Amino acid sequence: MIIETRSAKETYDLGKKIGSHAKAGEVYTLVGDLGVGKTVFTQGLAKGLGIEEPISSPTFTIVQVYDDGRLPFYHFDVYRIGDIEEMDEIGFEDYVYGDGVSLIEWANLIDEILPANRTEITIEKDLEQGFDFRRITVEKRGE
Repeated sequence: MIIETRSAKETYDLGKKIGSHAKAGEVYTLVGDLGVGKTVFTQGLAKGLGIEEPISSPTFTIVQVYDDGRLPFYHFDVYRIGDIEEMDEIGFEDYVYGDGVSLIEWANLIDEILPANRTEITIEKDLEQGFDFRRITVEKRGE
């Protein structure tokens, strides 16, 4: 499925809609260049899970856990991992095979350890369509 958004609010609202339908154990991977709107999308997804606290990218902590929504939310940013073993050290499998919802930014960097069942989300800009235009591809894998 390909969705086109034309503002940060539309990207946020798409994340919120997906979050409101998310179920325990689901894993979302998120790929896109810097500045494409991954954090805005993630903030919407968290809101859809009922999370009220501010969401920011856990760039230096790798994972941020939010427990105040209808399901636990595990927000990963693996942009800065130096070695795939770092994911074992933070308990990656406990999160992604647990009872919460996981979202992994820059997931392409840890492709070899991603669960087979996941929803892949890719956000792309197309400046010819306008500065705020985003093409968001949502694709289920492994089911």
